[in-house]
Amino acid sequence: MARAPNELDAVEALAAMVAGRLTAEALTRACLERIDARDSVVRAFVDFDAARALDEARARDRAAQHGIRAAMNGLPFAVKDIIDTHDMPTQYGSPIHAGHRPSSDAACVALAREAGAVMLGKTVTTEFALRHPGPTANPRNPAHTPGGSSSGSAAAVADFMVPVAFGTQTGGSIIRPASYCGVVGYKPSYNTINPTGVKPLAGSFDTVGLFARSVDDCAMVVGVLSGAERSRAPLEAVRPARVGLWRTPAWGHAEPATVRAVDAVPQRRLRAVVIDANIFNQRRRRAAGADRA
Repeated sequence: MARAPNELDAVEALAAMVAGRLTAEALTRACLERIDARDSVVRAFVDFDAARALDEARARDRAAQHGIRAAMNGLPFAVKDIIDTHDMPTQYGSPIHAGHRPSSDAACVALAREAGAVMLGKTVTTEFALRHPGPTANPRNPAHTPGGSSSGSAAAVADFMVPVAFGTQTGGSIIRPASYCGVVGYKPSYNTINPTGVKPLAGSFDTVGLFARSVDDCAMVVGVLSGAERSRAPLEAVRPARVGLWRTPAWGHAEPATVRAVDAVPQRRLRAVVIDANIFNQRRRRAAGADRA
């Protein structure tokens, strides 16, 4: 059975638009219809403007008809509500900033629009990206939490309201809701995507990232926004990563399945060298003691 346009991954949707099988307007309209049908339950969006989004989509279709097709031409996206947008309120999940209208877009939003993407709206965040939750429900089970702080972005992607959405992470605010909602959450290296225009929580940690329904989607969007070409080097040519494994004092509380999964990592055929930080530190302390003796 053919999937609805809003159910396509970002890469699939872009390919369909390039091939003439799909228009930006049709894709945007399908996403908006999904929001209209489901957001009273999921409550992923704090604000969206259907008329403005459709106008943007039609403009992208007209540009494509004239041979002007940007890298993400016509791709709908959503924006976490601690990320500034000039044409829609940015309220940081807090009533004290109700109706706040920034004068300009955050860098990531401006870059996405320059690449032809169509902004649908702003997604719910926990207040100031901290611990006070918003109203968003987990689309897999509305009785459960979607995780935070990028709760609305993860839920919107998981519920097929939008193919990609911006989130931010200081500690676990992308990977946690992605895990809870069953989508791909990508927290790139610090400053890969320009964080200018994002409400800071901890400036030396805050990172702009993405939610999508495939790893390829994340790679494509980050490649466009960061200006880096997507690497096509074969896996065998990539130098193995060095991964530190630190079993904290809370390790004893981990579920048995988690322990088995972590312990199995070195035995898997992964391009990674796993270093047990606990053993490393024990050896270092013993060596330091021997030196003093």
